Amino acid sequence: MSRELKVIPSRAQESKKIKIRKNQIKRAVVLLSGGLDSAVALFYAKSKGFKTYSLTFNYGQRHKKEISRAAKLARRAASHWQQLVIELPWKGSSLLDKKLKLPEGRKIRAKIPSTYVPGRNIIFLSFAASYAESIKAGAIFIGVNIIDYSGYPDCREEFLKSIQQSINIGTKRGVENKGVRIYAPLLKKNKQQIVLLAKRLNVPLEMTWSCYKGERKPCGVCDSCKLRKSGFDKAKVIDPAL
Repeated sequence: MSRELKVIPSRAQESKKIKIRKNQIKRAVVLLSGGLDSAVALFYAKSKGFKTYSLTFNYGQRHKKEISRAAKLARRAASHWQQLVIELPWKGSSLLDKKLKLPEGRKIRAKIPSTYVPGRNIIFLSFAASYAESIKAGAIFIGVNIIDYSGYPDCREEFLKSIQQSINIGTKRGVENKGVRIYAPLLKKNKQQIVLLAKRLNVPLEMTWSCYKGERKPCGVCDSCKLRKSGFDKAKVIDPAL
């Protein structure tokens, strides 16, 4: 009744064709935060011929700069774009609670950082699944990564497999064997590979915003800035966001 997770392999994935049912409309919901990884996931989905429906969450995060960037990226990709406003009043993260200090200069993946938002990808993928079912989309794209990342537990392959199974067990289309597949094309790529893929896909990198702070320029010291800088440096590409 359920369909297995089809995570696109980390190597040579650009040339691997995504197989879908002949009569299935090639529609995909893309979780678009406005950051580097989600932007690449969007343009990757477009490159595979999917008609994309970008979904951005306004969930009380520290700043709205990434939301405006997501809107611009969706327009550039000729993608449907929708902002969904939700509230997490219990907070529990330095991305939601401005009273908590953002971690700076820490060793990446030393432990799960305070920027982890409890259950965020569970929440986001649940909404994406509902959206996908309503428009008869057969795919959800998410830009998670487990190589160069902060250590969030909801970015791992075992999590994606588990939630896809739950989605397809608990939805009408899943029971009818028309369930959704979750694609994570960046899952096993490092940031250098992600930057190089972005260049090949002509992703407008100047529109992306990765910094946890919403200031005029990226801070350069938060986890997200450090990981991004490392990727651009190793790829020998100048980051237009700077």
